[in-house]
Amino acid sequence: MSAANQALCQSCGACCAYSAEWPRFGLETEEEIEAIPREYVDDTRGTMRCEGNRCIALQGEIGVSALCMVYAVRPEVCRACQPGDESCQTARQHFGLAPLMLSAFAVS
Repeated sequence: MSAANQALCQSCGACCAYSAEWPRFGLETEEEIEAIPREYVDDTRGTMRCEGNRCIALQGEIGVSALCMVYAVRPEVCRACQPGDESCQTARQHFGLAPLMLSAFAVS
């Protein structure tokens, strides 16, 4: 992901609060899951811990200024959601945020 896309991704947060089912583990190794601080992991469900639909690792206000507290070690499903892709657009629409234009993103 380009630096511009990373900055945009880290400031939005819509995908991190759209569904408690999204921050699930599936492709991660045990070592990758163990790298995530335990207070953010729901071992029973095999997901990131959520309050309602919002991942508790997300800090800030959705669409304004948001920050993932575990961004460097976030699950693969979080890494796969890219600014402007279908998952991103679905989450943004859910929160009443304007769609992102894919052509506006730098290629990396």
